[in-house]
Amino acid sequence: MSGTKPIKDPLELLDLASVFTDEEREIQATVAKFLADRVRPHLGEWFENAYFARELAPELGKLGVLGMHLEGYGCAGTNAVGYGLACLELEAADSALRSFVSVQGSLSMFSIWKWGSEEQKNEWLPRLAAGEAIGCFGLTEPDFGSNPSGMRTRAARDGADWILNGSKMWITNGSIADVATVWAQTEDGIRGFLVPRGTPGFTTQDIKQKMSLRASVTSELHFDDVRLPDSARLPLAEGLRGPLSCLDEARFGILFGAVGAARDSLQAAIEYADSRVQFDKPISAFQLTQQKLADMSVSLGNAALLAVHLGRLKDQHRIRPEQISVGKLNNVREAIAIARECRTVLGANGISLEYSPLRHANNLESVLTYEGTNEMHTLVVGQAITGRAAFR
Repeated sequence: MSGTKPIKDPLELLDLASVFTDEEREIQATVAKFLADRVRPHLGEWFENAYFARELAPELGKLGVLGMHLEGYGCAGTNAVGYGLACLELEAADSALRSFVSVQGSLSMFSIWKWGSEEQKNEWLPRLAAGEAIGCFGLTEPDFGSNPSGMRTRAARDGADWILNGSKMWITNGSIADVATVWAQTEDGIRGFLVPRGTPGFTTQDIKQKMSLRASVTSELHFDDVRLPDSARLPLAEGLRGPLSCLDEARFGILFGAVGAARDSLQAAIEYADSRVQFDKPISAFQLTQQKLADMSVSLGNAALLAVHLGRLKDQHRIRPEQISVGKLNNVREAIAIARECRTVLGANGISLEYSPLRHANNLESVLTYEGTNEMHTLVVGQAITGRAAFR
């Protein structure tokens, strides 16, 4: 085995590509090429300058990844695994891109597609799919993250209209969104509303000084006596089932996205280890380095296989929320560990934006928390195992 050429993609170790259809492989290759040509050369600069390339939205729309797993209304209607592979490549570039696509397609668009009226679907979905409009999803509040049932944002009837008051926090795309899906308490329970940009009383403020997801827009949303017609209400959404169903859609993309961030980190580490010479030979020839690379490759392969298995269950309409929790819990945890370990392989060079692992590790700190913290998914899995809810 001496002198064997190192693999370029650590997922080749398990021949993962063999389990995908031709169409799924084509989706993955198309997204990867777009990112290589249009995005990757700028990632370090965008991260350093906290810049989100909004001009990418129509390009991503033309690529077909916005709401790609939805049917009709200008959406591509791909299967779950195809969507997952697109998320894998997007997050292999940067978590900010996968977050944008997830929020656009699996939160904003899915909330309208699943719970909206036909008029709402026709008004917003084709524009959102094309990237001509941008959406956001307002559920989390300053004091209510893991416990959304306690939200303080309220919508009260006023004749034929609704009056919306409250605030939302940590909202991806918030200040650039043309429409916000906002969840609020009403006298009949939690309901969803579509709030267009420019509606009087609706303001946003970007969250600055972030150390994670720097190439992403994160905002606060404020609602001060915002008057909405009843046609702004999502007519089919009642209770927490509405927003939680959207979160399950977005969490599914994370299962694959985390694999992408880990794969990109490991690729960087393998390439660096093969070119970095110490004690007259590449550091990839040392046992300690090979142990790191081998352990990380096994963890990456396991995470990828879990993502594909859950994707096949989703395509069969058999996936359960606790299974998505297993996937997010495991794959994000493994990805952040891999990114951090890869940084050690790169030594001092690992802190430079010339290399991706520390950027991925920083981004994954956000992914670890949003759309269900590590702790909450642990308790969801615990409840599935024991039948007992430990978070109340």
